[in-house]
Amino acid sequence: MPTEILMPALSPTMEEGTLAKWLVKEGDTVSSGDLLAEIETDKATMEFEAVDEGVIGKILVAEGTEGVKVNDPIAVLLEEGESVDDIGKTSGTAKASANPEETSEAAPAPKEAQAAPKQEASAKDAPAPAAPRDGDGKRIFASPLARRIAAQKGLDLANVTGSGPHGRIVKADVEAAEAQPAEAASKEAATADAVVGKPAPTGASSDAVKKMYGDRDYEEVTLDGMRKTIAARLTEAKQTIPHFYLRRDIKLDALLKFRAQLNKQLEGRGVKLSVNDFIIKACALAMQSVPDANAVWAGDRVLKMKPSDVAVAVAIEGGLFTPVLRDADMKSLSALSAEMKDLAKRARDRKLAPHEYQGGAFAVSNLGMFGIDNFDAIVNPPHAGILAVGAGVKKPVVNEAGEIEVATVMSVTMSVDHRVIDGALGADLLKAIVENLENPMVMLA
Repeated sequence: MPTEILMPALSPTMEEGTLAKWLVKEGDTVSSGDLLAEIETDKATMEFEAVDEGVIGKILVAEGTEGVKVNDPIAVLLEEGESVDDIGKTSGTAKASANPEETSEAAPAPKEAQAAPKQEASAKDAPAPAAPRDGDGKRIFASPLARRIAAQKGLDLANVTGSGPHGRIVKADVEAAEAQPAEAASKEAATADAVVGKPAPTGASSDAVKKMYGDRDYEEVTLDGMRKTIAARLTEAKQTIPHFYLRRDIKLDALLKFRAQLNKQLEGRGVKLSVNDFIIKACALAMQSVPDANAVWAGDRVLKMKPSDVAVAVAIEGGLFTPVLRDADMKSLSALSAEMKDLAKRARDRKLAPHEYQGGAFAVSNLGMFGIDNFDAIVNPPHAGILAVGAGVKKPVVNEAGEIEVATVMSVTMSVDHRVIDGALGADLLKAIVENLENPMVMLA
């Protein structure tokens, strides 16, 4: 019997992806380990290998298709002796498993069939509207019949509570709901906001926001998987993590002088140390000096980590990655520098494997190279903290002798999850980071 090739889960959190490119075509013979397709997740584009051998009988999902759910059939593999004619045995199953929410209620249950007013008959005959989505872009699960009736009644399904399996909206739910034209509701809400001067509420539908701006000129940018994930995770982080912030100024003159000496010694080896390399090392060593702060939030408990795994924010087109430098306290500055350059390059090419950007207990976000003096970063769960690094700027400072001198000063802000780290503990961690950076030679001891 033909075998369905299913959309793979290429990371623990992957729920859907884009079938970016097919590397085979119908009629091709494949063996276990052969590359079948390139799958784009919210973070990376990864290659998908065949598990079994056979012939590609039919491609069910065209390349470039977005939002393909994990475990949806994407192709059919024929075994020896099977032909394309045998695919019919699988196609019905494939369609059903690909979109389980589209099944059943198109042919109503006997109880529903007993009452058949004209409105219901016309609702059954009309094509079902496209699956609606809520203000966060998440799909609202409703049966085709429920969607048709809702469209006729002018109901916004985002305001209907489903009573079907897993909260699915069924016919009875939309019949019981009070009809309120979605367009009128959006217009009323937009008018009210305009009167009181409020912005659109969080989670407002795209139609409501567009109505607010009327005839103003704009360009619509469709959200890709990465941007949707960033929006969801950072919203969750700000809403659920009790942030507090600790700030310090760091004198960089000793570090800059030491860095220049090291880079001169490393000439010809293809290594050039950056200030960021020292910051990563300083954070990793500080986590060992203050072990209670080397921890992550695990819902109902705190996990105190033994190694110092430091995540570093890397800006890429359309978003960012946070590749993780594992055991950073154990590595030399030159090793950290080389590893960071490799991870950053592959991040920009979206070629990182999930294990390379997941995990870590602490993070570094450096915007100093963009001329930013200081900023507050958002903690990326389950991390307990993140260090926001500004630019090194020459400023007048008072030295230990009470005299004014010019020094290069870098402002840093540490955002902390108060569930894991209290104020005094966070202050100890930041103090250790500052001491490492102001006395860089101790990091080589």
